[in-house]
Amino acid sequence: MSDTTPEEPEDKTGKPAAADPAPDPVDDLVTTQHTLTVKRRKLAYTAQAGRVVLRQEVVKDGKSAGHKPKAEVFLTAYTLDDADPGTRPVTFAFNGGPGSSSIWLHLGLLGPRRVLSGDVDDLVPPPYGIEDNAESLLAHSDLVFIDPVSTGYSRAVDGGEPKDYLGFQGDLDSVAEIIRLWVSRNERWLSPKFVAGESYGTLRAAGLAGLLQERFGLYLNGLLLISSVLDMGTLRFHEGNDLPYSLFVPTYAAIAHYHGLHGDRPLDDVLADAEDFAAKELPWALARGARLSTQDRAETVATLASLTGLSESYVDRVNLRIEHVRFFTELLRDRGLTVGRMDGRFTTWEADGGREHMSDDPSISRVIGAYSAAFNHYIRAELGYQNDLPYEILSHETNQAWSYKEFEGRSVSVVDAVSAAMRANPHLKVHVAFGHYDGATAYFASEHVLAQLKIPDELRENIDTAYYPAGHMMYVHEPTRLQQAKDLADFVKKASNR
Repeated sequence: MSDTTPEEPEDKTGKPAAADPAPDPVDDLVTTQHTLTVKRRKLAYTAQAGRVVLRQEVVKDGKSAGHKPKAEVFLTAYTLDDADPGTRPVTFAFNGGPGSSSIWLHLGLLGPRRVLSGDVDDLVPPPYGIEDNAESLLAHSDLVFIDPVSTGYSRAVDGGEPKDYLGFQGDLDSVAEIIRLWVSRNERWLSPKFVAGESYGTLRAAGLAGLLQERFGLYLNGLLLISSVLDMGTLRFHEGNDLPYSLFVPTYAAIAHYHGLHGDRPLDDVLADAEDFAAKELPWALARGARLSTQDRAETVATLASLTGLSESYVDRVNLRIEHVRFFTELLRDRGLTVGRMDGRFTTWEADGGREHMSDDPSISRVIGAYSAAFNHYIRAELGYQNDLPYEILSHETNQAWSYKEFEGRSVSVVDAVSAAMRANPHLKVHVAFGHYDGATAYFASEHVLAQLKIPDELRENIDTAYYPAGHMMYVHEPTRLQQAKDLADFVKKASNR
């Protein structure tokens, strides 16, 4: 065995030869064939899973430097075999976070296979399972699930900068380019086209409606907004912004009702009272500040406590301003429980009964294991895609690194963008789905934003809404999943104009 070190090869100048540059990445899509039975009708479809190389035209010193690879974006596409692309819709779907993969909409609601996770009182134990989704939107639309960069298997290329995509505009640009590429490569420019987003994905979807029109002339038929947030100012609890403290009250009332704190009153009656109070008396009381009389303050405290299920003492101590995570931690403190943020129907035990902020969100931790197991099995064993990277379901690092530099000094909002898109494309239809127990994107806050859209009255007829007795990932609730699947199918059929 030699103890000498091999010498580096030299070029003709006597200097060490430069290493060969790494080859450019290439698409690694894998194609498989499948069938799905929907109401005795057998659907034959093609699945493609893998990463698409995202390239950028580079210009240096005024000269073209080529079309350089920047990122590899993972997607899963399902297309019905032998369908007419001129009449067959296609829906591009993603979740939110930011930092979430598309796994939730993919395996929870829209895709041809679905996870078996169970619900609040009937959770499926490990090792979980997966089965055909007879209610899949595939029966009515081709589907393309997109994982934005730094989620799922999507990554910046070697030597690339992930931060280029970890922000509002960089994210929009990259997802828009993936949609353009897929539409062009699959010859689908004349297909009815939809974009579906959940949570932050609704903000992304609304931004894309305008960007796709302006940059590529790609006009959509519809937006599917699930657990919507179009203006972050309605959700961010901080000093100087009293709006969320009012807009979340109906959600607090719904969750309190679910846990038995409103007796036998019908939920609709509770919500009507909460909405009226949140729209009128509470904003006035918060705006009065120290000018609020002792009697008016006492009446406001009593009403707010009654609606939310909290004690008058607590409501008074927080100065009428109930922050949402504090609410989830406080509501069932006397039972030793906290309630879920994503879905207030879920509860878990809290080890420290004195905490101000809960240590765990049970509406995530109780179901994420089922989704992870189902996807990691499905992608390899059924779709044949091999990748040793960890599939990033929820990337907290991505969420923390996210940039909103485009909105410095103002609220993060796409109200103007979606309004302009609807005015420019008066055929654009919008479906908005709300969960009454969603403590992340409160339904009354979403209603408030929709009312602020800068569109003429005749275009408001293009907005379709649906309410469900569930949370943020509302399809975890089986009756909701069945009804929501029908509602989305009806919307796509109506908005396809075919």
